[in-house]
Amino acid sequence: MSGRLTTHVLDLSRGIPATGLTLQLWKLTDGMSKLLCEEVTNSDGRLDAPLLEGNEMESGCYELLFMVGDYYRRVDAKASADTQREMPFFLEQIPIRFHIESSMQHYHVPLLVAPGGYSTYRGS
Repeated sequence: MSGRLTTHVLDLSRGIPATGLTLQLWKLTDGMSKLLCEEVTNSDGRLDAPLLEGNEMESGCYELLFMVGDYYRRVDAKASADTQREMPFFLEQIPIRFHIESSMQHYHVPLLVAPGGYSTYRGS
């Protein structure tokens, strides 16, 4: 059985999954960054397929980049179309750098996000 890389984003400010949040997966090698994919979370705040799996799983350094500013501007616009937010959201993008050691393991990188802060951990 081969490993895989997954993520899950929860919007703590609203108590629901972060639907429609764009994220990118980057591979970092020798000071260079290579974009591997760009995805959008589904209604459960997850992706429909793993970010990496099978032969795509290679050891090395990776970065998930979550576009939370765009997400909250969209959510805020839907919630209050007649009001204008005076200040931009504090967080625009959240980068999470991590290392994949074994291509046989499941690496799960959840993100708990709110307009002013976030938390992450290695999930299961």
